[in-house]
Amino acid sequence: MTTPNPLSSSPDDIWRGIRGVFCDIDDTITTNGRLTAGVFDAMERLRAAGLLCVPITGRPAGWCDMIARQWPVDAVVGENGAFYFHYDEAARRMIRTYADCSETRARNARKLEAIRDEVLDAVPGAAVSADQAFRISDLAIDFCEDVSPLDRVDIRRITEVFTRHGATAKVSSIHVNGWFGDFDKLTMTKRLMAEQFATDLDTDADRFTFIGDSPNDAPMFRFFPNAVGVANLRELLDQCDAAPAWITAHARGAGFCELADCILTFK
Repeated sequence: MTTPNPLSSSPDDIWRGIRGVFCDIDDTITTNGRLTAGVFDAMERLRAAGLLCVPITGRPAGWCDMIARQWPVDAVVGENGAFYFHYDEAARRMIRTYADCSETRARNARKLEAIRDEVLDAVPGAAVSADQAFRISDLAIDFCEDVSPLDRVDIRRITEVFTRHGATAKVSSIHVNGWFGDFDKLTMTKRLMAEQFATDLDTDADRFTFIGDSPNDAPMFRFFPNAVGVANLRELLDQCDAAPAWITAHARGAGFCELADCILTFK
């Protein structure tokens, strides 16, 4: 795996042609769990310049409904690709598209309950995420957001429980998210762009960028030739299956603002 190069060394031509920014949320645009005024302003400025801004997150459906309605974004992909929400402002209508039908989601939820119980028995200190009540497709196990941080051995034990049951498990900077199904961040992002923005990302990947911070962002890092990591990705880079092309000098929300300023220089 190649080491990402400093964003400051990237060629100007890359950013002149960018049409939109996909971004993870936790520890990518948030800092210590909060969205700063600078990040919110950066998203506003991206949209004012005519660029798409779309969060691609592991956060739950309940949060994503609010994000799609109230943040300066064009849509949101949530629960690591379980759905996308796009608010049609003209029609005053939320468009909700899911990877799985309601029957499949209900069946998988029952299987995830068994995994939840096994994880909590096997890994002392782990907890169900505080936002689990707002989820529809996955199970989020907290290892450092609202609990004392667990070490890498415990995090690996959590993922092993998921995989032993045939579920997909992905590690973010705060949770292990697990689900049944073939979706991920990239597959739902492609579907969103095709269905709502008439864009084929397979042919236009170089006209978009993604910025993230953790191993569950690896499919996006691999797909987008000019993906970016915020500086704190360095702490988890050895756990990633793929690395971004570029990395910011600043961590978390300040790193997102750094990328936004880089792009907006040419708009």
